[in-house]
Amino acid sequence: MPQSTKPAAVPSDGFLLFDAGMNPIFVNTTAARILIYPNRVENQGGLLSKIRSTLILTQSEGSTVVVSRFQSGKRVYSCRAFRVNSTTNKQSQPALAVILERSSGRSMPLTDLSERFHLTGREKEVFACLLQGFTSKEIAARMSISPNTVKSFLRLIMVKMGVSTRSGILGKAYSIDAFGEPPDPQRYRRSPQLQLD
Repeated sequence: MPQSTKPAAVPSDGFLLFDAGMNPIFVNTTAARILIYPNRVENQGGLLSKIRSTLILTQSEGSTVVVSRFQSGKRVYSCRAFRVNSTTNKQSQPALAVILERSSGRSMPLTDLSERFHLTGREKEVFACLLQGFTSKEIAARMSISPNTVKSFLRLIMVKMGVSTRSGILGKAYSIDAFGEPPDPQRYRRSPQLQLD
């Protein structure tokens, strides 16, 4: 009797990877569906321009950032951006990973998290910037403080949260039911890469 095989579950979150120039180099199927809705994934015309017009925001000083929220159809999605560095190629420039999550209609309870870990006002500002994927230098520029001061704030946040790395801060923040549901390890299952036009 032949054994039936279940198709792999499609992840509920979209995932994109950008190079240092903010050009998308990987887009999973879910992200493409979210961004080109109501069109079908098979009809990918305009996906690249949709990514740029929906997710990338050019600021007045010429720098680009990823939006924190956007709407596709009637659904609202949250964007989380993380800087990633290659561990194999020392010469490579940092890339940016972006996760698109369907929002439950409320933003991440930053105030609740800050109260839970007894963060001061300035620590909360650093924490918020870190959640948006900013580096220490970028946080320093936004807050008009030195990068060393940012590092001091990050060390204090780590102590209060009981972690030892920047990624530990993020992991702890997102593992304490930040979006109203426990973390699901199946959410980041691999899905096919789509070609961009």
